[in-house]
Amino acid sequence: MFKHRNIYTDLESQKDNKKITILVGARQVGKTTIMRRLFEEFCKEHSGLFLDLDIYSNYEKVSTYEDCLNTLKLNGYQIKQNEPFFLFLDEFQRYDDVARVLKNIYDHHPNIKVYASGSSSLAINNQVQESLAGRKRTVKIYPLDFQEYLHFIDRDDLLEQTIKVAEFETTNLTRIMPEVFQELERFLVYGGYPEVALVPESEKKEVLSSIFDLYVKKDLVDFLQIERIKHAKSLIQQLAVNHGQETPYSELAKAAAVDEKTAKNYIEIFKETYLITVHPPFFTNRNKELVKTPKIYFLDNGVRNYFLNNFNACDIRGDSSFLFEGFIISELIKKGIDSESLKFWRTKNRQEVDVVLEQNGILCPVEIKYKNLLKSSDFKGLLKFHENYPQCRGLFLVNPNSNHLQDGSIKLLSPFELAELIR
Repeated sequence: MFKHRNIYTDLESQKDNKKITILVGARQVGKTTIMRRLFEEFCKEHSGLFLDLDIYSNYEKVSTYEDCLNTLKLNGYQIKQNEPFFLFLDEFQRYDDVARVLKNIYDHHPNIKVYASGSSSLAINNQVQESLAGRKRTVKIYPLDFQEYLHFIDRDDLLEQTIKVAEFETTNLTRIMPEVFQELERFLVYGGYPEVALVPESEKKEVLSSIFDLYVKKDLVDFLQIERIKHAKSLIQQLAVNHGQETPYSELAKAAAVDEKTAKNYIEIFKETYLITVHPPFFTNRNKELVKTPKIYFLDNGVRNYFLNNFNACDIRGDSSFLFEGFIISELIKKGIDSESLKFWRTKNRQEVDVVLEQNGILCPVEIKYKNLLKSSDFKGLLKFHENYPQCRGLFLVNPNSNHLQDGSIKLLSPFELAELIR
């Protein structure tokens, strides 16, 4: 049974938009499932065709403009038909010439609506930069956010609690929503890949292993031509160890036994294949603020924990705060925040704020604390940032246990109220 994703409604609404809709995202996040559902819905009333281009014989059917047009005609398309014909191409980025074919389809057949998917924005950007300029709309598909996860595991009752949380007046959300927080801790450990969410806990690690094996075979080796795969995997493991921490590229390169330039190149590949997200420091004063070393997070905690081989519960591990911080970062990205606008702030005196959201010239500082009891010291970074940047839009602290206002100038948010940061 199809499980609804938040992005689905947006994709469905694009059926009347002539532009080619391109779905990008990591493997196994649900792109194919979403496209097949769209295909099934649209083709109840209209003609269409779905082709998986991982199958070479399917690629041959659309490898040239002429072959593509003939294939569409064999499947019900008529040049002068008034109603739309829907063409879905899964994994289209594997072949450079498909983008040129789609350009011709777009330019000469306004009654054909194309949806296409791919797993690497690097490859897609290279292919479509020229061929499809002005002819496409790109939509990023991520692993499940937490509320989608609750829906996937058939706990819509808990989903409703997270929606209503802003109405609660309490200093201890975990006490009145214990089952929500039990699932949140499970989500912090195993992440939000759809298949991982749907299998029993005893099988989650095996599923994560199969996802990574496919990532290596399809992206790192076959597609992106990384020959020194051993070094690339070592670098991924080092990034997992340093998840959410400032680590110089030189140290990462040394741990992976490659030069710094190669390490940066690999990190860019990991980023563009949706394994990680990279966040630089925010600064305006080079003499007082950090300006160089970024923080790097995995977009999915389950993948990160797979590389660590650590699936212990949050209450018995020393990196729970980093898991929670990475979770909040990924939730913001999944809710539509451009990852490029997410930075962090730290002075050379080690005053810091975990997230500085910078949009349209407006700053929004956010501190993230995974702890039961907040202290006055937890607010110092935010207050210092405000002292340096008084024009910022509010001060926010995200904490799982409380949604009460603790300080007149600081707004406390639960992890279920992040929409308040997006304006």
